[in-house]
Amino acid sequence: MTSKLRAGRRAAGLLLVLAGLPGFGFAAPSAADAGSTVAPLIERLGLEESATPVRERAGWQRPKKILVWNVPPPMLPTLQAAAPGVELLLTRDAAEAASMAKEADAVLGLCTPELLAAGPNIRWIQTYSAGVEGCVAIPALRERDILLTNMQRVAGPVMAEHVMAMMLAHARGLHFYIPERMAGRWTREMPAPGRMLTLEGKTVLVVGLGGIGVEVARRAHALGMRVVATRASGRQGPAFVSYVGLPDELNKLAAEADFVVNTAPLTPATTGMFDAKFFAAVKPGAFFVNVGRGQSVVQSELVAALKNGRLGGAGLDVTDPEPLPADSPLWQMENVILTPHVSARSDLGDEARFAIGIENLRRYVAGEKMLSVVDVAKGY
Repeated sequence: MTSKLRAGRRAAGLLLVLAGLPGFGFAAPSAADAGSTVAPLIERLGLEESATPVRERAGWQRPKKILVWNVPPPMLPTLQAAAPGVELLLTRDAAEAASMAKEADAVLGLCTPELLAAGPNIRWIQTYSAGVEGCVAIPALRERDILLTNMQRVAGPVMAEHVMAMMLAHARGLHFYIPERMAGRWTREMPAPGRMLTLEGKTVLVVGLGGIGVEVARRAHALGMRVVATRASGRQGPAFVSYVGLPDELNKLAAEADFVVNTAPLTPATTGMFDAKFFAAVKPGAFFVNVGRGQSVVQSELVAALKNGRLGGAGLDVTDPEPLPADSPLWQMENVILTPHVSARSDLGDEARFAIGIENLRRYVAGEKMLSVVDVAKGY
């Protein structure tokens, strides 16, 4: 049996195991598919590989025990095939996980202060989401230089489609006409402020030109929009972005944007950045979309900007808090489109997410270069 086929079978086995994780059900691919599609997937998503093999990282050694969160015990034989020679510690209970953590060298699917406090030997954590603000906020992660990998870029294409759907719904008045249809009214009225828009020729500001932001920019450009953006890592960007500014240029760029889209990760720098000062600077009548994190917005000041007409509307997939309280004025605003943190969901399932997780597990055990390493200092 070739090493490629063995890797494919291990990958397919772990895909089947991870299908048991709550919220991550999907159809596992065949062994041949799992072994042959990881490289094209990595290339398509533009995933970054670490500069050096993990075996060269201080403190790395081939793991003896890995804690696996919330996987049914009957799946153990299949999971074991993905990590030969490694003892798997399966648990669904947080207290039990903390108890088992003292023996673990790595963790799949869980990152809590209690876990890290109880697990002095933990050297690697793999999350199954892109947002890791809760994990990087744990002091022990940085103090012990624990390797953290996540699912950055995986949901970018789907989330970008969600953004475009919100923008188009606002521009073409669907947020107005759908309720009219449900009420049985054939209205010839125009949605407030008495007009509909075309996206072609409009300017969109993408805040956070990372994996999701680039996908939003790509689609907006394809619809004939002018795209400007901000990013914290520098001014580099794809050719379809007209201008890439630094974070301190946010308000200046907002003044010329018809649409503003937040795709930035939650960090101390991005917490509360969409505040009264920002909304005062934004182009009057602009449409604000948030698929990043609710805590990036001072929600009371967003509400004020919507009420006084400074903003023409908002499309919110994330809020602060979540779920959005029943008494929030956002529920009653006709120019607000709300979705319950579902922008990453699609009919594609989670094959890509777990193919990458599997590949990182294989790489860590083998001491190879890792994918999607989080810069803990930056928070993403």
